[in-house]
Amino acid sequence: MSIKPKLSTFDATMIVVSLVIGIGIFRTPAIVASASGTAWIFFAAWILGGLFSYFGALTFAEIGSRFPRPGAYYTVVAECYHPAVAFMMNWANVVVVNTAGSAAVAMIGAEYLTPIMFPAHLQTPLTSQLVAGGMTIILVGINYAGIKSGAWTQNVLTIVKIGMMAIVIIIAFASGGAVASSVPSETTTTQPFYLALALGLIAVYYTYGGYQSTLNFGADIRSPERNIPRAIFFGISIIVGLYLLINTAYYYVLGIDGMANAKLVAAEVARVCFGQSASTIVSVVIVLSAMGFLNVTLMQIPRTYYAMAEGGALPQIFMKVNEKTQAQEFTLLFFGGMILLSIFFLGTFESLVNYIMFFDNINNAIVASTIFILRRRMAASPVSYKVPLYPILPALFVIFLLGISLNVLLSQPADTYIGLAILAVGYPIYHLMRRISGH
Repeated sequence: MSIKPKLSTFDATMIVVSLVIGIGIFRTPAIVASASGTAWIFFAAWILGGLFSYFGALTFAEIGSRFPRPGAYYTVVAECYHPAVAFMMNWANVVVVNTAGSAAVAMIGAEYLTPIMFPAHLQTPLTSQLVAGGMTIILVGINYAGIKSGAWTQNVLTIVKIGMMAIVIIIAFASGGAVASSVPSETTTTQPFYLALALGLIAVYYTYGGYQSTLNFGADIRSPERNIPRAIFFGISIIVGLYLLINTAYYYVLGIDGMANAKLVAAEVARVCFGQSASTIVSVVIVLSAMGFLNVTLMQIPRTYYAMAEGGALPQIFMKVNEKTQAQEFTLLFFGGMILLSIFFLGTFESLVNYIMFFDNINNAIVASTIFILRRRMAASPVSYKVPLYPILPALFVIFLLGISLNVLLSQPADTYIGLAILAVGYPIYHLMRRISGH
């Protein structure tokens, strides 16, 4: 059963926003501030990260316009290079990282929701696990009801989340910014500015990442040739604007030193402005962000399973789609079950996530590079959108991603070597899965 398009441009835009805005923006600024040590490097990292995110958005917009397929983030690599390459770059992400990552985000959301819902004597690790499991089951049920049900939920969560982030920004600017006014302009880092900027960019770009997964909805979005580029562009514009505003608000209240020493920057801003009671606002924002990320992951990852099954890398049951609801019922239950297992055995998975982060940008670079192959193969085909300044912008984006990966390799070599081993294991697994699937 094939997938039928049911999502509008607005649905897709909200998906882009939630794929990117998760928990990171409430934690990452502290890492960037600590690495940069001075305001101009801090903001340069966020502006440069936003600029290259635009380059990436324009590149992936054309790929989505030319290649509107289910699970296209996987399929475009399989068709432009080789299915084994696509599988090796994605198997650990699909099987380990996305399940463990979803479980980790659910647990973070639960840790902020538990104090609101339960008295102190019931705020135990088991309670948080049960709350995270309950959130997962509810969202699996919503998506089991259909792709439109999941999209409607996503729209509500994203709109409310943006509104709550706007409240945090307003609170910060209403405070008067007394702390930031006393921050010295000289750098407080001992590193050369280019090294400080490079280290800050690692965290910044992870916080901007995620929009490329919109390609997985290629068969779900109506008129994808036009609407995927629009959704990616509108979505990344909202994200860059929000990120620059909220980071300016953080700096306005806390300054660089205050951000660097804050575990959760948004909560510290609320505490400085209105005392401990204001932390409830931040807790609600984080819970909504966690639920939005978890919901959009439940929407898009099954489409990757679909693409892998279509190519013979998984059993055909992962391609089964409910004709009426367009939900992949078996795949959704399988993926949801994996998340639930990860919630209760999270420690086993978290270390694996660190090993594979190096390949996030390598994978994105490989997917982005398919634009050069698609342009050559489809030169005579009409297309609704083309990236401007081709091939300069896509080339700069690919080089930027490879540079970030090199930076990770130099700063975290041990994790990268283990990640290489995980990548290599994907090759025999690919051939094993094809044999099981009868291909």
